[in-house]
Amino acid sequence: MSRYSASDIEPKWQKSWEDAGVFQAERTADKPKYYVLEMFPYPSGRIHIGHVRNYTMGDVVARYKRATGHNVLHPMGFDAFGMPAENAAMANGGHPKDWTYSNIDTMVGQMKPLGFSLDWTRMFATCDPEYYGQQQALFLDFLEKGLVYRKNAVVNWDPVDMTVLANEQVEDGRGWRSGALVERRELTQWFFKISDYSDELLSALDTLDNWPAKVKTMQANWIGKSRGLQFAFGLIDAPHGFDRVEVYTTRPDTLMGASFVGISPDHPLAKALEKDNPDVAAFCEKARQGGTTEEAIEKAEKLGFDTGLKVRHPFDTAWELPVYIANFILMDYGTGAIFGCPAHDERDHEFATKYDLPIIDTFLPVEGDHDIQKAPFVPAKTEKVRYTRLVAGEEIQTGEEAINATVDFCEQNGVGHGVTKFRLRDWGLSRQRYWGCPIPVVHCDTCGVVPEKKENLPIQLPYDEGDKPIDFSIPGNPLDRHPTWRDCACPACGKPAKRETDTMDTFVDSSWYFARFTAPRADTPTDMAEAEYWMNVDQYIGGIEHAILHLLYSRFFARAMNICGHLPEKSKEPFDALFTQGMVTHAIYQTKGADGRPVYHYPEDVELRDGKGFLKDGTEVTIIPSAKMSKSKNNVVDPVQIIDQYGADTARWFVLSDSPPERDVEWTAAGAEAASKHLGRVYRLAAELDDSPENEEADNALLREMHKTVQDVTNGIDSFGFNASIAKLYGFTNTIAKSKAGAVAKRMAIKTLAQLMSPMTPHLAEEIWELLGGEGLISQAPWPVADEAMLVEDSVTMPIQINGKRRGEIDVPKDMDKAEVEKLALATEAVQRALDGAQPKKVIVVPGRIVNVVV
Repeated sequence: MSRYSASDIEPKWQKSWEDAGVFQAERTADKPKYYVLEMFPYPSGRIHIGHVRNYTMGDVVARYKRATGHNVLHPMGFDAFGMPAENAAMANGGHPKDWTYSNIDTMVGQMKPLGFSLDWTRMFATCDPEYYGQQQALFLDFLEKGLVYRKNAVVNWDPVDMTVLANEQVEDGRGWRSGALVERRELTQWFFKISDYSDELLSALDTLDNWPAKVKTMQANWIGKSRGLQFAFGLIDAPHGFDRVEVYTTRPDTLMGASFVGISPDHPLAKALEKDNPDVAAFCEKARQGGTTEEAIEKAEKLGFDTGLKVRHPFDTAWELPVYIANFILMDYGTGAIFGCPAHDERDHEFATKYDLPIIDTFLPVEGDHDIQKAPFVPAKTEKVRYTRLVAGEEIQTGEEAINATVDFCEQNGVGHGVTKFRLRDWGLSRQRYWGCPIPVVHCDTCGVVPEKKENLPIQLPYDEGDKPIDFSIPGNPLDRHPTWRDCACPACGKPAKRETDTMDTFVDSSWYFARFTAPRADTPTDMAEAEYWMNVDQYIGGIEHAILHLLYSRFFARAMNICGHLPEKSKEPFDALFTQGMVTHAIYQTKGADGRPVYHYPEDVELRDGKGFLKDGTEVTIIPSAKMSKSKNNVVDPVQIIDQYGADTARWFVLSDSPPERDVEWTAAGAEAASKHLGRVYRLAAELDDSPENEEADNALLREMHKTVQDVTNGIDSFGFNASIAKLYGFTNTIAKSKAGAVAKRMAIKTLAQLMSPMTPHLAEEIWELLGGEGLISQAPWPVADEAMLVEDSVTMPIQINGKRRGEIDVPKDMDKAEVEKLALATEAVQRALDGAQPKKVIVVPGRIVNVVV
């Protein structure tokens, strides 16, 4: 019996592809282009089966599009800057650069045996000076166009890592890496002016027809367009020259429920007060130690400081409200000041209850309503209809109608004016760390902030400190204490100056890599001829966790690059289609250590017997139900081990076959083994093909099934239904195995099966193609096309029911007359036996569907 040996066959075909340069992309006019891209990985050390699933999906699309006559660009790179490399250097010694490039080598070594149709000649890492030098050139262009600026801002500060953290890097008020309590600090930071594009980024979502609705909704919510009221409370006995507190609210219909005014610890009024009052200064310092994320603010205890100041309500000058400094108000949102409406906001209700402030219902009461003193009535969280009591003589339903009516009422009475605002804030890109792209500006005492000259780019990171290695165990940014790198001459006047020691947020690195892949060795950020040809990305694939920031920042960057002449107008939306794949999960195997803490074990170290798991020494492990693969839980599956055991095609086939690609799939050893056995069966069909003679009826039946399979598999791949396509291929394999067709028809069917499987299992497909005399490489063969004539069914199979129970079936011509169908049905053995010589009471023929006989 013939045996498929993946370990022999797979390297052979990978070498053939490389020698032939099959996957190297070059601009050409004789084919339509197709650009498929998976979100590139961080070089953390090793890939796992979750990565394999993501890249296999992209590879199926790339190979299919190449077979359908497209000129395909399918590149790979590494998102290589960031704190993990510095953390590794701190923990283990060494250098982030060495750690990063070593990991890249390891990961490339894992990926190449998987047979991905990648153009490896275009590979780069974002820590390559050739890449980040062009990123620095982009920064200078953005600076020139007013798209980047510098200002003081309150930031999340990690006191252990001694760096700024994005809101998403703050978890439960602590730094995501260090676990230290995050503080709010005011620092001078660089910002991209993404907020100027809020409305455009929001409205353009409607043009992204091939993006998941969930992703577009997440982005729309993040951008956060809202119409509200901007107005001011007049301060009584105005201190320090302040006579008003400016407020923006999206719920002006609740103004009659105001019981206090709150300001941020970073509000100009709070800062003025803390200069003269130690108690205010102490409170503000404590308040600034909290995180700035909405989640952190919601979870944190609500703290306030009564300033003793009062403001007048805009509708009644005799109505005075106290002014509090509160830890849950951020200067970055609105005006840094709010009015508290405890009756209709959970946060305000908690604050008012704590500080014994009035809780005033803004709406007309409803019979049987809950006690507003005990819990707020939040209009957005209930289906109950309530009516505002703001506008005298009118009953206006809560919601948008009441908000608009209130804004109109306030404008007519000179209280304020309607304003449309966005939640999206400018993108702070400064990070106080070494392993990132240096910001290419110089600080000169004479000239101020001076852009570096482009001819001096890249401004490379120093590898060491002169004659000694950089000591990453010392807290803080090594660039701050590196005089030979930091100290320089001013590009404008030539006097002594200092480089900017902040580096760029790593989201910058990944916000334009898709454009760089079109010309990765160009001496400008892009080559416009290449960008015009290859852009846009036709199919982008990645995780839902990147739905907001990465994709939003990339959309902004594409617009900025267009403004600066680095991308064409058509590429302002760079990704034509987006697919967000599910995860690969695996059970977690756990024992208890001597200290009682959990110890996690790799799947390859656990033997499963009768539903239980055991280590090699016989220790039984606790099996925790399947969860996302995580290095911290050791429930990752190394693709190298799978390749060694079963081959790359088995891994590729299994991760695509078991679940729709947008859903999670559980990796199991049994599933992998079953996939491997199936591929072996397909190989044997080709290797053991005999010389059986022609059989017209069986030949035609097999070829009809072949053309139906071509159509179904093609439709499946086109719609990302890879698992559905594979189900069809399983069925077609069974059909071939059972068919009595002759060798010629079987050869054609198996060659077509190989072509249809080639995007999923390219090595096996190449081997079968060669065995059956296929011309050239299957990777370069055109995709099979279904013959429409072969898809037309000349006959149909009609079940026969006798007294409501199925007792047989007949095959009849599709257009046979009902009377003729009835005759054939009545002549069948099952009906004759049931009639036993009698006449049927009734015969009902539904053409093409069913025959019902009542006896």
